[in-house]
Amino acid sequence: MNAVLKPQRDAKALANAFPDVDAGCKPFGTRVLVQIRSPKAKSDGGLILVQETKDTEQWNTQVAKILELGSVAFKNRTTMEPWPEGQWAQRGDFVRVPKYGGDRFEVKYGDDADEKALFVLFNDLDLLGSLTGDPLAVLAFI
Repeated sequence: MNAVLKPQRDAKALANAFPDVDAGCKPFGTRVLVQIRSPKAKSDGGLILVQETKDTEQWNTQVAKILELGSVAFKNRTTMEPWPEGQWAQRGDFVRVPKYGGDRFEVKYGDDADEKALFVLFNDLDLLGSLTGDPLAVLAFI
């Protein structure tokens, strides 16, 4: 029996990278709401990263988690029937997204006023691909 094994993921690190924050938005039509991966507060060596470094990484990151799908996302625009190849992404999937484009907005959360989650609304056709590996291992292109 050939089974596809998904890599084990560090649940705590994923929770820090994609904090559970209400975006306060539901996508219409063909739009998809994603949350961009939040940057680390400390380097792997334990150094506290300055805000400029965290901001640069966050705005250059192309890794996101799908939170919501519009009612006709991944459907033929003419017939509203599902595409023959099916829906290639769903809630909870980690995907690659364009560096530019989409409607980007931040939502503050937690006790620290500097803690913000970045969300983006994209068209379903703008998603670039599904991540099959660790979404924390993909580096931002800076």
